[in-house]
Amino acid sequence: MTDYFEVHERDGAARLGELRLDTPLTTPALADDVVRDAGSLWNAERDVPADDDAALTILPHRAYPAGTREEVVDAFAPDYAESAAAVDGATAAVISGDAPNAGGTADASVDAYVLSNAQGVVGHASAFADAVIDVREAVPADTALYLSGVATPLNVATLVYAGVDLVDAKRARVKGSQGKYLTDEGERFLEDLDELPCSCPACQVPREEFDRAACEEHNVNALEAELRRVRRRIREGRLRDYVEGQARHEQWLTAAFRELDQQYAYVEERAPVARNNELAAATSDTIRRPEIQRFAQRVSERYVNRFRNPLVLVPCSARKPYSESQSHGQFHDAIQFRAHLASMTSPIGVVPQELELTYPAQHYDTVVTGRWSEDEKQFVAEVLRRYLERNEYPRVIAHVPADGYREICERVEERVDVPFEYTVEDHPTTTESIGNLMSTLDGELKYTKRERQHNTVRAIADYMLGDGAGDDLFDELNTRSRYPKLQVRDDDEELLATMVPTYGALAFTLAGARRWVEGDAPTKRVEIDSFVPQGSVLAPGVVDADDDIRVGDEVVVEGPRAFAVGRAGMHGAEMRSSTRGIAVDVRHSEEL
Repeated sequence: MTDYFEVHERDGAARLGELRLDTPLTTPALADDVVRDAGSLWNAERDVPADDDAALTILPHRAYPAGTREEVVDAFAPDYAESAAAVDGATAAVISGDAPNAGGTADASVDAYVLSNAQGVVGHASAFADAVIDVREAVPADTALYLSGVATPLNVATLVYAGVDLVDAKRARVKGSQGKYLTDEGERFLEDLDELPCSCPACQVPREEFDRAACEEHNVNALEAELRRVRRRIREGRLRDYVEGQARHEQWLTAAFRELDQQYAYVEERAPVARNNELAAATSDTIRRPEIQRFAQRVSERYVNRFRNPLVLVPCSARKPYSESQSHGQFHDAIQFRAHLASMTSPIGVVPQELELTYPAQHYDTVVTGRWSEDEKQFVAEVLRRYLERNEYPRVIAHVPADGYREICERVEERVDVPFEYTVEDHPTTTESIGNLMSTLDGELKYTKRERQHNTVRAIADYMLGDGAGDDLFDELNTRSRYPKLQVRDDDEELLATMVPTYGALAFTLAGARRWVEGDAPTKRVEIDSFVPQGSVLAPGVVDADDDIRVGDEVVVEGPRAFAVGRAGMHGAEMRSSTRGIAVDVRHSEEL
């Protein structure tokens, strides 16, 4: 339980928070000026300090080096709960990444945790990822994580991306005292600098007057500037884009965020189901982003083709959504609703036409070179293979260019039991290629606008809620308004949901939410205390929440006095363990 720290915004595991002291501190931030250390218990007994509303008090503690066994940590663990209760103010406990659950430390009623073995794991990718993840999953979600003596302008973005909230300038100062000039690209010896590349106050002197004391000041300024940049990236929801480029300057940082990508359960749980910004697919590491992996997984495991027509595979387009591009306009004119359309793309994989608006299908931009890497080919081929093994088609028409696309199709053709036809000569939009596409569909029946709209609604429900949800929720279905702002109504014309074109998702009404709860589709429930929510449900009011809830998910809210529907502001585990913050943005509610 925390009284002095609150998370306001999230960008995956990174958070924008507030340490509520006399002068509030927006995190991620330097903690040098606000930390008060009560001292180590290894060499002396320590008294609990007096109350101080201006400081984060690190309670009397015992720290352990990296690699300390759990039984040792458990045997010497202080009673943090007792000492925390004696301080009226923000408190922190020291915790070991090797044994975060030892001695009840993770259950102490503090506002922050200090990772004792930070200096032993920073610089070692897998050890760093394991330590941060183990601590983050052991302690309450609304407590801050503090890593002391490790931050530099180069690595702090990756630290925050992993889930760190507080750092200090100790390492930066030490580097400066050693004559090492730090930037967001690395470090340089002072004697190797002919000119100062920075314009901070410490650097506004002639080069020959810039000494090691000034270097310390500069290093702290550079670290503060980098933290400002990181906070802005979190607000924009684009820290991952920045880290992918920033980490290239040092090998262990590249390895660190790749290690985090391998910890899919950790990063996926914290990744929102949609973002307001464009996803920049600029490196090969983009394929491993949780949003990309989640989309590919859901298309492969949840999506069901409901058309009886052949499948036409086409290349993606630079313009999003694809259907508004010039090339896809030509494809649609040739197909004339006689086939089901799916786009092949890196880094996403396969995008059925019903999901072209669903995040991140219309929200990414990628580097177009005309050449595919082997990683891209393998990823898209695997997604296409799994897609075709799950869905039945009489045949597949691959209207794709030779480079990359056709090779992927040929790989998959060898592994699935459905015939492929190839229709492109030179380029997909040439007159001959379009003519081939039209003629190969001769004799195929058209599907109706009604069928197209109904299949879109059901496909989105499958994607959002789980396999079979579309058919279970919308066995009776009527659509009103125009695509993409479809209204979903039952046979009595009661509004059940509306399509949100910004994210390609469904927003349920109370009637739709009740149908969801009463049906067999997987339900994402939040149980609340005895009150009627108006506008939002705060975390203290949450009694329980399903594990599979993600930020931005559609959720049903149930309590003794109320029934409501809205969008999740936290993931399920965070709702259960947090004592501050908005758990659910409520759209509709009613008193029981």
